[in-house]
Amino acid sequence: MIKLIIGNKGSGKTKKLVDMVNETAGTSLGNVVCIEKGDTLTYSVTHKVRLIDVDDYQINGYNEYYGMLAGIKSGNHDVTHIFGDATLKIGGRNFDELITFFERLASITDVDFIFTISAAKEELPKKIADLAEEI
Repeated sequence: MIKLIIGNKGSGKTKKLVDMVNETAGTSLGNVVCIEKGDTLTYSVTHKVRLIDVDDYQINGYNEYYGMLAGIKSGNHDVTHIFGDATLKIGGRNFDELITFFERLASITDVDFIFTISAAKEELPKKIADLAEEI
């Protein structure tokens, strides 16, 4: 499953993501991973969650991001949820590439992916907007 939390900058997407991460960490029967750009979530996310800063691995673009996420799952089959903050900062604002990224992720069926997208729903192509939950 892929779910998106969308809204313009400053609308509370990251706070909602952090709340979801911490709640999921308390109820998941497996491992929870949170991907961020920069180290802004270090003190917001519970220590039960594997927090990864893409900058530590020089991840840039959707192909590299997909490779990282697929590698996380293939290296640990107990991962049940992967949360991603600042998706457009990591992959870029090319929505065709973003659609391809989500289509590739959809083939990984035994993990839930939840991402933040900093954009208004009207800006997004229908294929992306249909996955979205507005803030």
